[in-house]
Amino acid sequence: MKCPKCGSDDDKVLDSRAAREGAAIRRRRECLNCSYRFTTYEEVDRDEVQVVKRDGSRQTFDRQKLDKAIRQACGKRPISDEQIRTMIDHVVAKIEGDEVKAETIAELVMDELHKTDEVAYIRFASVYRQFTDVAQFLSAITEIVRK
Repeated sequence: MKCPKCGSDDDKVLDSRAAREGAAIRRRRECLNCSYRFTTYEEVDRDEVQVVKRDGSRQTFDRQKLDKAIRQACGKRPISDEQIRTMIDHVVAKIEGDEVKAETIAELVMDELHKTDEVAYIRFASVYRQFTDVAQFLSAITEIVRK
């Protein structure tokens, strides 16, 4: 693991423990070159899963892409990094099989966002469901208010 401060790849692990409800391992490291301490996370790689897009094309599942989409929806909202990582872990844990539809992933994300923050949910839903006018926004907001 390269040190984020000096770039040296010589470090030692000071502490390891389970993180994010057992979905990852948190490792506390110290650079042997500059003594800088930093944290890394190790998690299960789901690269073998293929995502079937709306147009029928396929892409390899990318956790970073999921992270980016959720962070965009949560932008400037009172949602911590830990909450975002937990949402991502929950979505990844629910993905089953070698292929999954993009719509399925989007629905899982919306379920997690709805539980966490309604504004982030509306932001994500407006992009995923491709809202074209204010009436669709009002309909989605009315649905949240009813629940």
